[in-house]
Amino acid sequence: MISTYALKQRFQACLRPWVVRLAQTNISANAVTLSTTAISCLLGLLLFASEQATLFLLLPLWMFLRMALNAIDGMLAREHGQQSRLGAYLNELTDVVSDAALYLPFVILPPFGWASVGAVIFLSSLSEFAGALGVSIGTTGRRYDGPMGKSDRAVVFGVLGLVYGAAGQLPPWAFWIMPTTAVLILINVICRIRGGLTDS
Repeated sequence: MISTYALKQRFQACLRPWVVRLAQTNISANAVTLSTTAISCLLGLLLFASEQATLFLLLPLWMFLRMALNAIDGMLAREHGQQSRLGAYLNELTDVVSDAALYLPFVILPPFGWASVGAVIFLSSLSEFAGALGVSIGTTGRRYDGPMGKSDRAVVFGVLGLVYGAAGQLPPWAFWIMPTTAVLILINVICRIRGGLTDS
């Protein structure tokens, strides 16, 4: 199914010169991973605690930078001999933590709430778990099947942050965005499980 993940190779090609420079300065993939997670958590806390709608304009910018940094840490690991067991754990766990931290501030924004945003956070974690399990059952690698994978969710929440930050509110019909996102993530989980079983 169509996903923004399909653009990954082109995105990586643009980032490769920066990856080479980071490797030359001895910056590790794990350092990039942990720094990205720390900033995501701090931004999530800031947005959750602040009453300034304009701060949500930081979210789409950070979502884009986070995607770039996630690609960079993977390229550092694969292309510059920095792969490790610790890195594999960090890569999976920090993504889930960062997603939850960045989605959580939306529980305080009408027309959303704890139930709808909480469902998206839970299913997002389940999606990443299903993708990571692909390796453990002997498939060719981690599953990244769509729809509504990590990159797609970044687009959704980035656009929501942009609209709320610029307008100071979200339209009432935006209520349906969270249930729709949750359903698409559930389809994502099914696709990843099916793909893993077919590929094994």
